[in-house]
Amino acid sequence: MLNRTEAPGFNTIDSIEIIQAKKQTLDNGIDVYSIDAGSQALTRIEFLFKAGMYYQEHPLIASSANNLAETGTKTRTADQISDSIDFYGSFFECGVDQDFAHFTLYSLNKYLDQTIVFVEDVIKNPVFPKTELDILLSNKKQKHLVNSQKVSVLARRRFNELLFGEKHPYGIDVKTENFDEVSLQQVTDFYSSHYHSKNCTIVVSGWLPPNLMELLNQHFGKSDWGNGNIVQKGDIAAAPTPQQKHFILKEDAIQSAIRVGRLLFNKTHPDYFKFQVLNTILGGYFGSRLMANIREDKGYTYGIGSGLASLVRDGYFFISTEVGTDVTKDALKEIYHEIKRLREEPIGEEELELVKNYILGQFLRSVEGPFSLADKFKAIWEFGLGYDYFDKYFKAVQNVTAAELKDMANKYLQEKDLIECVVGKM
Repeated sequence: MLNRTEAPGFNTIDSIEIIQAKKQTLDNGIDVYSIDAGSQALTRIEFLFKAGMYYQEHPLIASSANNLAETGTKTRTADQISDSIDFYGSFFECGVDQDFAHFTLYSLNKYLDQTIVFVEDVIKNPVFPKTELDILLSNKKQKHLVNSQKVSVLARRRFNELLFGEKHPYGIDVKTENFDEVSLQQVTDFYSSHYHSKNCTIVVSGWLPPNLMELLNQHFGKSDWGNGNIVQKGDIAAAPTPQQKHFILKEDAIQSAIRVGRLLFNKTHPDYFKFQVLNTILGGYFGSRLMANIREDKGYTYGIGSGLASLVRDGYFFISTEVGTDVTKDALKEIYHEIKRLREEPIGEEELELVKNYILGQFLRSVEGPFSLADKFKAIWEFGLGYDYFDKYFKAVQNVTAAELKDMANKYLQEKDLIECVVGKM
């Protein structure tokens, strides 16, 4: 009989088997990576382009080009496209991050033949109506003005600028006047330069129908489409601020937003795995030291966390929280106290084992379905990494020692190397 007065046993995760993406190629050379692992007759098709904000010459161009593509084609209006996709119970979305842009279709397999036609039309035949660009920019500008009143948004924008430099693609802070400077020509030129078959990769996942490759080849692989000239953009060196502490006064603030961190590295760096363990202990999960101290013990905030952001060409470490204005200085003091503890005190065996198992358990939960497996694949594909990355990750997490983590804290978390940005009141 189960004894409910005793906690269940604590089992260590030794290894994990991941369903790997299968690579195929369309007739025109587009790579297709497929993960056939679903239990429902549903497929996700993602069209990925190197067309993120890193590639734009002016603010807002990359996002405008991506958003505007679905506002109408040479033969269909935006409403006709949206209504047709909805009719088949499908879903279409677009998006842009720092490095990549995407168009994504979720469709029932029995209607995939019909729905993929509309996606092809959006990608290949957008018309970019000037009126739609004006509406898009007007809406974005209004949202920007509203967000500019929030201390958390102001701190995030300024922090990225401090880390990378005001002119670096990862650090550019969009200004209100930028919305009035975007031209339709800039948007159409960007789309033409970046959205074409030579710059496209397709990732499909779900319970894949047997005719999927034939379908993709029919609509996207028979010949080259789009401009066809790959735009090369080399690495741009980050220029972090030499000044350590930065404060933006907001008189009406009832909370202060705090960002502390530094330029660091991305997941291709040999120290990335072990630093993830160090970060998790500091502020990477609900039971972290920052949460235990600043939320649970001091009651300064509802939440505080830390992370390691991995971008294709760089990476950075950050701590983020919002606290009452009356405890801003005290919260900062406790943040630096917890960092100092990592540099000076070895992490206890029990805490270290708990965090190791938490990290590996989270990884297991993140690969439960086909879409999650596809996301995991993209997370290595973007960096030119293979599936051995996950084996190395597991081994590094399992084998890292308290002494190594202490050394890493002393190497990367010296207070003099950290940039502090506070928006609100001190």
